[in-house]
Amino acid sequence: MEHVDTIVIGAGVSGLSAARLLQDAGRRVVVLEARDRIGGRVHTDRSAAVTDLGASWIHGVTDSPVADAAAAFGMRTVEFTVGGYQVDSRPIAYYGPDGHRLSDDDAAAFAADVHAVDAVLVDVIAASHADASYRDVTEAALERQGWDAARTQRVREYLEHRSEEQYGAWIEELAAHGLDDDTIDGDEVVFPDGYGVLPARLAEGLDVRLEHVVTRIDWSDGIRVDTAHGTFSADTTVVTVPVGVLQAGAVEIVPPLPAANAEALGRLRMNAFEKVFLRFPDRFWDEGVYAIRQQGPESRWWHSWYDLTALHGESTLLTFAAGPAATATRDWSDSQVVASVLEQLRRLYGDRVVEPIRVLRTAWQDDAYSHGSYAYMEPGSTTSDHDDLATPIGERLHLAGEATWTDDPATVPAAMLSGHRAAERILGRAVPIERLWAHT
Repeated sequence: MEHVDTIVIGAGVSGLSAARLLQDAGRRVVVLEARDRIGGRVHTDRSAAVTDLGASWIHGVTDSPVADAAAAFGMRTVEFTVGGYQVDSRPIAYYGPDGHRLSDDDAAAFAADVHAVDAVLVDVIAASHADASYRDVTEAALERQGWDAARTQRVREYLEHRSEEQYGAWIEELAAHGLDDDTIDGDEVVFPDGYGVLPARLAEGLDVRLEHVVTRIDWSDGIRVDTAHGTFSADTTVVTVPVGVLQAGAVEIVPPLPAANAEALGRLRMNAFEKVFLRFPDRFWDEGVYAIRQQGPESRWWHSWYDLTALHGESTLLTFAAGPAATATRDWSDSQVVASVLEQLRRLYGDRVVEPIRVLRTAWQDDAYSHGSYAYMEPGSTTSDHDDLATPIGERLHLAGEATWTDDPATVPAAMLSGHRAAERILGRAVPIERLWAHT
């Protein structure tokens, strides 16, 4: 049996951050990763054009440790401030229910309506019942506006789509507080060379064992971790596997998680959120816009397309199958999905729409090592559930990952910060997070 000071389970950004800081402090660390690659839900496909199948954006570079790390690692970025599902702030082409593009004045009026609801929504959420859904609070905020049915419906659709695009959940399945963290501080950026550069740099110099599927963690007396490649022991462990894996029971934890952790875990859910990349031989859509969005009943599934052409000079649109659309199309073939997406694009652009020359879809719902893209709060949960999930267990077992960070969960910064916190708890002292990129 191999013994180290700390076993880190999962070679995503959270696990790699914890391992790097612990090793930097002189501890013997091994990272056990089930996949045949590092990165977890940060996954860059390089088979053709560089494509981020998992995390894509830094949602606000101001005071972001990931932005600081990316700069230190020399990662190129391109500004793309629409990843937070903003209603305006950058050029967006809006198409009405009739398939015709809104004038600039009409688009601005629609954005103003969304802002008006958001201004009221803060107080409505604060006063909401613990079991309230995001649908409940948004309907209350809409009711206060006194608008006609059509005007109300356009904003209602937007709020539904925001729930889906931000958390991959239908609006009635998301807690009222589920989007409390939905703020962007500074520009958003994407990576033309791929987000995967970040975990690759974090992993440099670490002992990472790939294809080591952990089946059992025994923390009753020290730490004992079973894998198909043997058993490892340690004084402490950092477990960074996604919420969906913990809930699936794929990893037996002995003794079971204490109530504080288990109850918080039970109130979180993995989402249904997939990306669909469509590369075309030529550009047929609006010039000078970051995104294309349609309104009305036809927007139920495919309502937003993001122009990625600036990343590599190739005519590419990204759309999302999120929430109900992700669930319904889960077993569809690529050709079925493409036909469904193009049907909507042809409403807007007619015969200019041609067949794509390359299609790339994600399947995070079917990934045995994630069971979804990221976690969201269901009605009945509270924002403190994120921190409660990370409550240290017996001073030797620590849970980390995007779902364990309260301020900005479901993001790469949340993963990095949670790994940093776990390392500090094990070391019993503060450690500057800048140590993660101090040796570049």
